[in-house]
Amino acid sequence: MEEIVPIKTVFGEEKSWDVLCDINKEDVCQRAGVVFDRKAEAYILRSFGIDFKVAPCDRAIACDDPRGELFLGKLKDFFRLSVLWYFSSSKDIPFTGKLLRPVDVRGGQRFSAGTHVLPMDKIAERFGRDREGFINKAREFGADVLSGFGDASVKLYPLPRVPVTLVLWMEDDEYDARVDLFYDSSCDFQIELSDIVWSVGIMCALAMLE
Repeated sequence: MEEIVPIKTVFGEEKSWDVLCDINKEDVCQRAGVVFDRKAEAYILRSFGIDFKVAPCDRAIACDDPRGELFLGKLKDFFRLSVLWYFSSSKDIPFTGKLLRPVDVRGGQRFSAGTHVLPMDKIAERFGRDREGFINKAREFGADVLSGFGDASVKLYPLPRVPVTLVLWMEDDEYDARVDLFYDSSCDFQIELSDIVWSVGIMCALAMLE
């Protein structure tokens, strides 16, 4: 059963939907790495390994995949804002391969304290002795498994041009478990607002804790 979540129009959102409805579809597809389904009048956005339909003129997001319920329900405020900003600001540029900690992205100082600290400690607590569980959970959300980083590392794609890498360091006799999150440095060009960078990070963290 397809679930449709209308987007509530708060300051800035209504205008963003209007702009997205009017701008050139081919330009959006090239910039954002999406395709446009003319029959559905919606963009097909692949996020966390899941296909979402983003209908700009209806101001709605739909998904046939049961996994999409997490992002259209529990995480919908983070998800809808991230999608809107991404569609309006994304660039057709390659990944740099340079990984940045959250505090090192533009405006990232806010990630170091208060409510903007990402709950990486909770992920470490859950998977500190469960490498395979960490990998399998990430795979549920379309992650690539990497090598050469920590005891396990995965790359999630919350947005097509905004990969997020998670690195697990297992608990041992000397050290507590740790999980680090990194953005590709190109994210500063893809989503220029630090609140959206944070929203993308928190979605990755909360998906791993599901």
